[in-house]
Amino acid sequence: MSDQSAPEPTAPETEALIPPPELLHGCPLVDSRGAKVVHCNREDYLELCRALEADGHSMPIGLTGVDYLTHPGRDLPAGIRPERFEVVVELQDMAHHRRLRVRCQVPASDPRLPSLFDLWPGTEYHERETYDMFGVVFDGHPDLTRILMPEDWEGHPLRKDYDTGHVPVQFKEAPRGATI
Repeated sequence: MSDQSAPEPTAPETEALIPPPELLHGCPLVDSRGAKVVHCNREDYLELCRALEADGHSMPIGLTGVDYLTHPGRDLPAGIRPERFEVVVELQDMAHHRRLRVRCQVPASDPRLPSLFDLWPGTEYHERETYDMFGVVFDGHPDLTRILMPEDWEGHPLRKDYDTGHVPVQFKEAPRGATI
């Protein structure tokens, strides 16, 4: 008997051992701590959301933005280009008791996405808030105006590079005779 071990697999054989990521409507679907998350690039966002609405995800629970300026090296599935901004949409399928999170990458050079208002009117205020705080513009939104900050406010306060400014703290003197 000869003591021969099997040859190590070559690169194509090794790649065959790694299962391809699960896809949902052509976009990578991952499990994140028990939650189903589908990732997409900006050009796939509206088509993916239309398909999810047709699948029964009829209730948007929330929509918000994330600024990854200080965390550019996050893990994303293959085929998803990391961008500075991300729009996160939480969806509920009431008939089948399923939740799904959509994470869409949005470039800083042109922070725009199509509005989801025509699919889910309940996203109107969420998109306005994301516009107000992060500066992501939602094309086709019926009233994309500030919702939290005054109309004449400059900038977007939840961006990581937003200057918070400085307001000095002034304390009043305690009244005479007061006990603490």
